[in-house]
Amino acid sequence: MNYSGKEIEAKFLVQSLDEVRQRLQALGGQLIIPRHLEINQRFDTHDNRLRANDEVLRLRQGPQVTLTYKRSTSAERRIEFELAVDDFHVAQSLLEALGYDIIFTYEKYREVFTLDQAKVMLDELPFGFFIEVECPSLEVLRQKVDLMELNWDKRVKHSYLDLFEILHQRLNLPFSNADFGSFQEWPSIQPSDFGLGDVLQTFSDNKGEP
Repeated sequence: MNYSGKEIEAKFLVQSLDEVRQRLQALGGQLIIPRHLEINQRFDTHDNRLRANDEVLRLRQGPQVTLTYKRSTSAERRIEFELAVDDFHVAQSLLEALGYDIIFTYEKYREVFTLDQAKVMLDELPFGFFIEVECPSLEVLRQKVDLMELNWDKRVKHSYLDLFEILHQRLNLPFSNADFGSFQEWPSIQPSDFGLGDVLQTFSDNKGEP
């Protein structure tokens, strides 16, 4: 898959992905990519030029290998170019030969649903459960967020790298990448550990009902 265009999405921290999955199914959401492990590598120059400009260069190994470039224009809007590549390790070597270094590696389990015009990603990271909702416009995004009974004001505006760095500093983590092995011996991460206030999403008691 080759892709270029604009990405409009919002991210939410949730207590459980099971509740989200039940709600999506009740609303007519369709599973299009089953749960799978992803290995993600973030690249940057030695002086962190990309990050300073709100740019992302990412290599991902999942059901397929993709190379992605993103540039943020707001908290919810990004310009994105994505390219499918044949070999994860060759792509990594190519980026390093061009002068880019791996600044962060993180793992996550992801499953992907569609809900009308929306794409909904259920992400399990070593430090929490997140939902990403991606839509063709900000208006549709707000509609789907409301439909799923998510609180727009509680959306998480930080990247997974940003969130890990917050944890790394606040908890003095002894490792520099967010892989499941490193977190296995670490006490369970609490929403308060992010220091972002009350961003945890909860659903109403009629779970699974639209």
